[in-house]
Amino acid sequence: MRGVRIVLLSATCLMLMLSGCRAAYYSTMEKFGVEKRHLLKDNVQKAQKEQQQASEEFKDVLTRIKEIYGFDGGDLEKAYKKLKADYDDCEGRAEAVRSRIANVEQIAADLFKEWQQEINQISNAEFRRNSTTSLQETKQRYARLHDVMVQAESRLNPVLQQVNDYVLYLKHNLNAQAIGALRNEVDSIEMEVEALILYMQRSIQEADAFLADFE
Repeated sequence: MRGVRIVLLSATCLMLMLSGCRAAYYSTMEKFGVEKRHLLKDNVQKAQKEQQQASEEFKDVLTRIKEIYGFDGGDLEKAYKKLKADYDDCEGRAEAVRSRIANVEQIAADLFKEWQQEINQISNAEFRRNSTTSLQETKQRYARLHDVMVQAESRLNPVLQQVNDYVLYLKHNLNAQAIGALRNEVDSIEMEVEALILYMQRSIQEADAFLADFE
């Protein structure tokens, strides 16, 4: 039920979040019983999904490049258009990954700040101590997740730039000679894409570990 509420509210509340009205966003969600910890979990899951989809789309663009690398007659213009479409998909997905990670970072910061403020209001020493321990452990788990997410994100632009170079060169040189020149770049692009996917998978796995322990 809570998941349904989040979906129904996300469109309106996301606009508040993006416009900087985070207090209004959180207030609206809390009225429906959705706390910051729920939002953090939800956004980590969404970031995880975006990374998984990004991995698949970068695999697709690498496959397309390899197909062009082995091009042996046919409609080169058509092959280029397919590659350009795959690149556009990767570019859009990369932006979605960056946006989702930014949401995770903001919500985590706001959650930890609120958590600490509320700990300061607890008069019972044992409760305060236990809550402080829980907060520190959650911060440590989140820090591990954040590190790998940022590492994966940092690989996006270099890969996109390489693929874009390939796409643009091919756009202006749709001939067999150009294909021959581009063959020298295939191995480099393949290594970069495979490294990106590896980082993405590490981030996805770390998200699984974080979500398994997060309450």
